[in-house]
Amino acid sequence: MDDTRRTEADGLRATWSLFQSHLISIVAVHEASGATPIVSFGPEEFPDLAQARELFPEMNTLWDAVRHDFWTKLIPPHPRCRQRRWT
Repeated sequence: MDDTRRTEADGLRATWSLFQSHLISIVAVHEASGATPIVSFGPEEFPDLAQARELFPEMNTLWDAVRHDFWTKLIPPHPRCRQRRWT
């Protein structure tokens, strides 16, 4: 795994990896306040984000947060970027 990250939402914390700089692999899901995993996967079976959504649709808010963190990591906001209004 290249880059292990954590995302929290809706009382849950997902541990996921950014593999080859553009692929999401879900490693585990914990309660945000606990250490015991709710769900964990072995290295041969890490699901991608779409598979995780299919396996655990009740965690949709968490998957949306992971997607947001992924895009923020992949395309970070430019520090000097200003919104321009086109007229």
